[in-house]
Amino acid sequence: MILLNILKRMESMAEKIKEIIDEVIKIIEDKKGIDLKVLDVSQISSFTDYMIICSGANEKQIQAIADEIFLKLKKKYNHLPGGIEGYKNAQWILMDYFDFVVNIFSLEARETYDLDSLWKDGKTILSEV
Repeated sequence: MILLNILKRMESMAEKIKEIIDEVIKIIEDKKGIDLKVLDVSQISSFTDYMIICSGANEKQIQAIADEIFLKLKKKYNHLPGGIEGYKNAQWILMDYFDFVVNIFSLEARETYDLDSLWKDGKTILSEV
């Protein structure tokens, strides 16, 4: 009985994460993020299950995408990131939500760091590239 309850709870948590990721996708699309990609990296990563990658055309847009993700996930799901890196420079903003990581790049930084290739063994969930 205990194991069944644990399994049901894990399934519920997985569904909640997928719902939150759908919200992140909507936010990025609404803010006109460029080349959105969502990868399931759960089989190849020890620190997260999903990698969300997109680009913005300029620093303001990159920060606006990050701001909207932060505010909406906090308000709607009370879900906060464990950390946010690169906000001030806005060439690569990384938002670590543990179960998923959001990477928002400038066009140049995305080409330089090439996370798309680094995580190519992950399962592509969505690709607008």
